[in-house]
Amino acid sequence: MKLSVLTENTASPYFLAEHGLSYFIEYDNKKILFDTGASDIFLRNADKLNININDTDLLVLSHGHWDHGNGLKYIKNKPLLCHPEVFMKRYRKGTDEYIGINSTYDEIKGKFDLKFSKKPFYITENIVFLGEIPRLNDFEAQTTSFIDDDGKDDFVIDDTALALIKNEELIIVSACSHSGICNITEYAKKLTGINKIKAVIGGFHLKKQDNQTKKTIDYFKKNKVQRLLPSHCTQLPALALFYNEFKIEHVKSGMTFNF
Repeated sequence: MKLSVLTENTASPYFLAEHGLSYFIEYDNKKILFDTGASDIFLRNADKLNININDTDLLVLSHGHWDHGNGLKYIKNKPLLCHPEVFMKRYRKGTDEYIGINSTYDEIKGKFDLKFSKKPFYITENIVFLGEIPRLNDFEAQTTSFIDDDGKDDFVIDDTALALIKNEELIIVSACSHSGICNITEYAKKLTGINKIKAVIGGFHLKKQDNQTKKTIDYFKKNKVQRLLPSHCTQLPALALFYNEFKIEHVKSGMTFNF
């Protein structure tokens, strides 16, 4: 399995960066574009990596936030898989800041072969779109800083991830983990029946050296995860704890990982 980082908050030399995330995944005879970041940077970095985005078999959108979906403006005519709540209007609490995707449902429907799924969807036998993540533990997804168009709390129930199966091990690809990276991993284990986790890469949505971050680290230690690559919305205080425990790498745009 090959994963190329097209968009990240930090850049490798000669590559561009922004607050956003986009991965290009090549596995099981499929080429999957997982999120598009906030602009056309994913295309510009793909070009530098000699990746032809037109070769994409499937576009997967992890959730409906601008920094993961505004790049949709720069691509079309592809199958697009996502949760049905992805295109809702959403805002940051206490402000008028719009944080949803700036393309409307009608615009997206006109450009893509659109498939919605709340339930898990097997893209191939070894690649699973997890759908809506059950939120079962007591330390993740307990609060939110977002609201919907009616002013109600928005817990980003559309947040999802991919689980890839290789040699009876799991590789979890997350985006922002609003549902909780431990909840995501536990659901992938339950769904596939596989308990051995080879790697977890993506945004973990951890910001502090707090109880949630410490319990997340304990969870990954207990599960003996071989490789952790937290990025994007995982902020420096949390990254420092992960480095102390796991000697993690700093994920940057332009990097390529083989699992």
